[in-house]
Amino acid sequence: MKSIFITALLLFTSTIFSQNKIFTTSDITSGSYSTLAPQKISKFQWIPGADSYSFIDKETTNDVLKRGFVKSDKKEIILRLEDLASLLRKYKTGIDNKFPEIIWINSGEFLIEINNQWFEYDIKTRELSQKFSLPEEADNAELSPDKKNIAFTIANDLYVIRETGEFIQVTDTRNPDIINGQAAHRREFGIEDGIFWSDDSKKLAFYRIDQSMVTDYPIIDFTGSYPAKTKFIKYPMAGQQSHEVRIGIYDIGRGKTTWLDTKGPKDQYLANITWGPESENICLTHINRDQNHYILKRYDPLSGKFLNDLFEEKEERYAEPLHPLYFIPGQNEKFLWLSEKDGFTHYYLCNINGSESLQLTRGEWVVTEHIGFSKNADEVFFTGTKESVLERHLYSASLAKSKIRKITDGKGVHNIRMNEQSWFLDEWESSEIPLVSRIISPDGKIVREIMRSENPVAKFDLPGIELVSFKNEDNIKFYGRIYTPPGFNPEKKYPMIVYLYGGPHDQQILDEWQYGKYQFWSMRMAQAGYVVFTMDNRGSENRGKEFEQATFRQLGTIEMRDQMTGVRYMINRGFVDPARVGVFGWSYGGFMATTMLLRTDDIFKVAVGGGAVIDWAMYEIMYTERYMDKPRTNKEGYEKACLLNYVGNLEGKKLLLVHGTSDPTVVWQQTLVFANKAADMNKPLDYFPYVGQPHGIKGKKINHLWNKITNYFLDNL
Repeated sequence: MKSIFITALLLFTSTIFSQNKIFTTSDITSGSYSTLAPQKISKFQWIPGADSYSFIDKETTNDVLKRGFVKSDKKEIILRLEDLASLLRKYKTGIDNKFPEIIWINSGEFLIEINNQWFEYDIKTRELSQKFSLPEEADNAELSPDKKNIAFTIANDLYVIRETGEFIQVTDTRNPDIINGQAAHRREFGIEDGIFWSDDSKKLAFYRIDQSMVTDYPIIDFTGSYPAKTKFIKYPMAGQQSHEVRIGIYDIGRGKTTWLDTKGPKDQYLANITWGPESENICLTHINRDQNHYILKRYDPLSGKFLNDLFEEKEERYAEPLHPLYFIPGQNEKFLWLSEKDGFTHYYLCNINGSESLQLTRGEWVVTEHIGFSKNADEVFFTGTKESVLERHLYSASLAKSKIRKITDGKGVHNIRMNEQSWFLDEWESSEIPLVSRIISPDGKIVREIMRSENPVAKFDLPGIELVSFKNEDNIKFYGRIYTPPGFNPEKKYPMIVYLYGGPHDQQILDEWQYGKYQFWSMRMAQAGYVVFTMDNRGSENRGKEFEQATFRQLGTIEMRDQMTGVRYMINRGFVDPARVGVFGWSYGGFMATTMLLRTDDIFKVAVGGGAVIDWAMYEIMYTERYMDKPRTNKEGYEKACLLNYVGNLEGKKLLLVHGTSDPTVVWQQTLVFANKAADMNKPLDYFPYVGQPHGIKGKKINHLWNKITNYFLDNL
């Protein structure tokens, strides 16, 4: 196979002479997101109703909240950290050495939150007043749009505090298996919250989750006391009974809760909750248990009655609605909906009466993020992959003519934040540019550059980085990234480590600046003399439905085949020693790393799997059944993917599994049953449990983890 697209570059050539500085474990763990990360504008926020923005600056060692202007280089001090600390003493509230997050109410006032105490600061009078005082145990706080009410949960119940001081208990749940106001369906379908304020701040939609039918699963705490304690969580595994969800609407003025009449199977999923304009209706999707059919429906929030269907999608494999409705300002009857209906994620212009929808964008590329509407609501702004799947650019589409206009300039990835005047903060990065922050106008003109990051790792002896593309025997194109050792000699043979994820909702290969713990670890291993290779196989996102859904009902198999295409490509380049190939991944990547070791006929000599899924029948219901169907309807697929069936292939191989013992995402049992079977079969296995740790290892133990992973390859590959 021949590389079709190769961008060979040596990163970070801002110094003439190599500094020979090597990445340490602390560089990988903490430095990658702090001192060694590109410099960006701290806590940038657009100020409502003004052509200005706020950000955190430093004067000597103290944080200062400042205002910047779109049309001027001028900067104004709004509030110093020491002055805020002085104002807070009145309320006997302390503050650390960092400026807290703020929420703008209008151009002259903002809110801050410290330990569930909310304060309002008036810029003109320079006075601080207490706005809300939440109980210490309050969680999931959500401000109303007018900032005059705040909803929150305590344990399983929902509460509201008004700025008048009125304290409202919305629900009174006596059953510990019923939860109100928290995210449902294990945060699938784009769900992040369980509380949804109406635009007029008069009503509050919320999830009510009944988990009484879901099996209890034990999480054991070995650290707090003797003997160990058991905490039970609700963890519905594939094929088991799921929780049941209702949606309540609390009307603050009436002091009454109405329940939406969401008819249908009890195990259906309800997602994408969106209030309509002027809060006259509320919309949501009904998704069937098989996740191959959804209907977007509209309801009357006063009576709870169903009004009409808005959009429907049926798929042979699965349909996964991930976004809310985007109502067009000033046109209450029209909205945009994002769907993969034609094979790629695109906008559809729809009517509230459910009449035929009009496809607004089209082509073999995807809309990646909705940004907003123009001031006169004749255009929609969005980011997408129209130029290249490796890039992200800002575009606009005319709502009348469907004409698409590219706005951003500069090869790479553009992250966009828009204000109500249609000014954009464009945070631009690429393989060669750490980060440039600039303000641009709707026509793409650069109004001013706010910040340009210096190279934060210029003093390191850095590897070469090559972005590549290659095809398989079916002419499917894949993209990859190669890290090569400093002083790389293509005539030599190097050991290679494949770092992979490989699962849904992830794209590893982008034309972006390389920082973050996995990237720095890859550079660290390149510094140690390894070639490190990463690619996006089928099943990963932003390549369209056919590419993403190719793994349906057979997780692990197609991904493994594609990763082997990449391995052969690398070996054919001539500088990889085929006798010294290893693989590492975490979570889905842990499943894939273990799969690659056990199912590829001795291609891989060493593997490290972190937080790995071993048997998909033991993973959570919503995610697994979407990609694998139920165990009883796809017995062959589950058997083929189950890594317990390949333990016998461990003979003579090196495999390290690591896992947090309190992992609520990929439960510890997954790798324990693998270790148990390895012991029964007398097969070699290295195993390390991180006691009390969740799915991502944290705190003091993180350095131990990365040392262990690094040394495993240094010792065995």
